[in-house]
Amino acid sequence: MTEHTLEAVRDYYGKTLKTSDDLKTSACCPAESPPDYVKPLLANVHETVQQKFYGCGSPLPVAAEGCTVLDLGCGTGRDAFLLSQMVGPEGNVIGVDMTDEQLSVANHYLAWHMDRFGYSEPNIRFVKGYIEDLNSCGIEDNSVDIVISNCVINLSPDKRSVFKEIFRILKPGGELYFSDIFAGRRIPEVLQRDKIMLGECLGGALYIEDFRRLLAATGIPDYRVVSSRSLTLDDPELAAKAGMIDFYAMTIRAFKVELEDLCENFGHVAYYQGSIAEHPHCFVLDDHHAFKTGLPYPVCGNTANMLAQTRFADHFRVEGDFSTHYGAFDCSGSDCSGASPATATESEVPGACC
Repeated sequence: MTEHTLEAVRDYYGKTLKTSDDLKTSACCPAESPPDYVKPLLANVHETVQQKFYGCGSPLPVAAEGCTVLDLGCGTGRDAFLLSQMVGPEGNVIGVDMTDEQLSVANHYLAWHMDRFGYSEPNIRFVKGYIEDLNSCGIEDNSVDIVISNCVINLSPDKRSVFKEIFRILKPGGELYFSDIFAGRRIPEVLQRDKIMLGECLGGALYIEDFRRLLAATGIPDYRVVSSRSLTLDDPELAAKAGMIDFYAMTIRAFKVELEDLCENFGHVAYYQGSIAEHPHCFVLDDHHAFKTGLPYPVCGNTANMLAQTRFADHFRVEGDFSTHYGAFDCSGSDCSGASPATATESEVPGACC
């Protein structure tokens, strides 16, 4: 099934799709506009590259200046060219894709973008390879600060290897930050083999609980949902094939730090210092942690490590240690019924909980 799937994906994205207008569903299209700080960066990306973009979210990391970032399934390079501007000339971006037609476009416009950004030397390299085998792409252990992916992991026939490779190459404290399509149940094999369902990012969608198990087996027992939206299938033929399967576009982050499989309470308190340029007043870690600048937030041990053992350490003051355990972290006293942190105003931001 592996070779069948890879060949089907190559054909769909290399030959069938010419632009995003050729997609039959909205699964591989972002529902929301990019954040305000991304819009001027997007204006610097060539129109042809933007027309061939098939992502489902905006997994663009903040506080990334000087970082090495890997874009899995980079396609024609839209996100890679955005990342190039975000990491700056001292940072590095690696784009990996298996489709010649996509990489040809990315490389064709590489010099154009470097000139547009005012860089004397490229800070991007595009590599042909498979996201299941990053070693063959020359990416070493513990060498990457951030891995992103935009609606690509669902296309892989060997997701276990994908996650294993991601956490092999991430540095300690590194982050996986990706958008993808998930399902509320396991996809029947007949739909996994359907070329259109697969190409439209539906046939390979992971059942969310199987994703949790895969990540735990990789050594990452806690991950965070940043955003989630339900998908509607407007194509009658695809909707009939999918039947009662519910699909979701989700953006997720996971860190290579010390974690427990439950949120435990050690009495930690976190203060956001407002020092991330893109978020001076409030930093959203996930869909239930929105840190307003200067205010104290009780956090579980896992969240404390996500802030203190990563690139966010310079932007937070985390008080407390792991010397005393107070039991499971209690979310019941936190107001998690308010506005979503991603869209909340300062007065609507909900309290922190795990």
